[in-house]
Parts: sequence; C-alpha cells; structure tokens
Amino acid sequence: MTASATRQQPRRGLLYLLFGMGSDRYALDVREVLEVMPVRRLKRLPEAPEWVAGVLDWRGTPVPVLDLGALAFGTPARPRTSTRLVMVRYGTRALGLVLEQATDTLRCLPEDFHDYGLDGGEARYLGPVHRSAQGLVQRIEIAQLLGDEARVLLFPADAEVTS
Repeated sequence: MTASATRQQPRRGLLYLLFGMGSDRYALDVREVLEVMPVRRLKRLPEAPEWVAGVLDWRGTPVPVLDLGALAFGTPARPRTSTRLVMVRYGTRALGLVLEQATDTLRCLPEDFHDYGLDGGEARYLGPVHRSAQGLVQRIEIAQLLGDEARVLLFPADAEVTS
C-alpha cells in the first residue's frame, strides 16, 4: 500500500480532547465539546466552593464554569498558555470547564478504554483508562460530572422543575 493510499483511508475511532491534572492525562469525547477557547475573565461568585470558577456570558447566556482540577484534587488550574476554557454539553445545558494542557487530541475506539477495577467513589465522572504512548489516559464522563448537590448549586432552576 502506498503512502498516499494510507493517507486517503479514514482514521478509525473517536476524537478525544486531552488535558492534564497534575501529572496525569485525561480525555473528553469531543462530541460533548461545544467550544474550546482561551481562559476568559469570569464573574466570580462570593462564597461559592473553590471549584466554581465563576460564570461566563457565553453567546448571551450566563453559564457556570468549574475548575475541574479544583473539583477533583482541590488544586485549581494554573494560568498557563495551555489552560483552556472548554464549553461542554451537560444534558440540555452548557457548562464551562477550566482545563490545563488542553491542546492535544487522541483518536481511538471507545472500546480501547478499559475498566481499571477500582470504584471511583464520589468521583463517578472518572471513566475507564486507555494505554497510550504517553501513559494511561482516563476518560471523563461529562454526564456523571456533577453530583446532586453540585447540580442544585450550578443549575438551581433545573432542580425546581424536578421538585
């Protein structure tokens, strides 16, 4: 097979946005990503938990933004040139995530991610892992990102509808 024939074949698998928390790598399914942008100034919320980075006026709608590093490890994202504000689809709503080192992608099949045999406890959003050339990459499950308390805090109008 020639090099040009190889280039013409579609690449298999799904695309994932890679990011870091500490020295570990994580992945988001890009089908859940609405937009990736540089970190912007956010409206801070007094007395909010440390993992609530603030609120962003995104396309005319106020959207809560959380710092995933602060939520997962209690360590806020560092202001680096590779730190991004990633807008994701959370149910029918948009949610902003501040993510470090969110500048690379991974293409693989969903079944390339494997259960690692541990219960994630409260961190239900920690999905299976994929062994890559750079080490293990863990998938983040956006639908499982917020517990009940966090959902009520960030989307109080939704909680009123279900009550």
